[in-house]
Amino acid sequence: MTRNFLGGDPLLDGAAILITGGTGSFGRAAVRRLLAGFKPRRLVVYSRDELKQYEMQVDPTIGDHDAMRYFIGDVRDRDRLEMAMRGIDVVIHAAALKQVPAAEYNPFECIRTNVHGAENVVAAALRTPSVRRVIALSTDKAANPINLYGASKLASDKIFVAANALSGRDGPRFSVVRYGNVVGSRGSVVPFFRRLIARGETALPVTDARMTRFWITLGQGVDFVFASLGRMQGGEIFVPKIPSLRIADLATALLPDAKPRIVGIRPGEKLHEVMITEDDSRSTREFEDRYTILPSFLDPGAAMRAQGTAIADGFIYASNTNAEWLDVAAIRRMIEAGDGA
Repeated sequence: MTRNFLGGDPLLDGAAILITGGTGSFGRAAVRRLLAGFKPRRLVVYSRDELKQYEMQVDPTIGDHDAMRYFIGDVRDRDRLEMAMRGIDVVIHAAALKQVPAAEYNPFECIRTNVHGAENVVAAALRTPSVRRVIALSTDKAANPINLYGASKLASDKIFVAANALSGRDGPRFSVVRYGNVVGSRGSVVPFFRRLIARGETALPVTDARMTRFWITLGQGVDFVFASLGRMQGGEIFVPKIPSLRIADLATALLPDAKPRIVGIRPGEKLHEVMITEDDSRSTREFEDRYTILPSFLDPGAAMRAQGTAIADGFIYASNTNAEWLDVAAIRRMIEAGDGA
């Protein structure tokens, strides 16, 4: 399916841009979009994996473009972040530990990257005069979290929203984008199911036949981030309007002639995902293509309050009560679109 996200000028032409976690699925897709559709002055990939950086350098869709810079570093290292941000205008924070079971088993590592890393990005941006906008990637698991990954991303969201109170009138603006599961991203369910099919599995494992998820392609996620950069005033959490699917239907889309094998919900896993909680609804505005959760205690969101439509008190944006759904045929089309992102 096609989705166009609306935004103002994201100020990316001629800008120096840094992407933390830039060798991940989002980072690679964002770099391709930036090189193809904009004219960044400098584009810095910041990550701790030198092999993935090398693979990006030899990738013919990215390669040795004049704007590209590759910076080895970890978001746990504040000094290194400050060095990487010198002369940077826009920061896109995509680095995170994202695997739910890994976070549950390695809680200290999850906190150091997702929470302390967020604090370090904020502190480095506040200390770098050139930085004007910082936008952080979040997840639906940050709303009413039941696992450590979600809780760590909720803490990260709070850090980025509150950072606007520290930046002053002339400092950088900080905002957050929160969206659902990404079609085909590394470690997601579609590559997992495809590996099982390639091995000859005749029934795909589904945790619960009722399970639902929000769904977005990688390209749509990149577009949403760029559009949000053009709209942000500081302190907003931007939530796209995207469809839901049933995981059982996803299994059918990939293996049509087989009945899914129900294996039970894993620890830390929800039956349905939420992106806007009932409590958040009181500070949320609805727009054509998104919802925007406004900061409740900051001035920068004041102009945004005059826009959009207030939503009903008690509204919940959840994958099982969503108004937009993907059937099996639409799921297949969206997977194909994701493959081409």
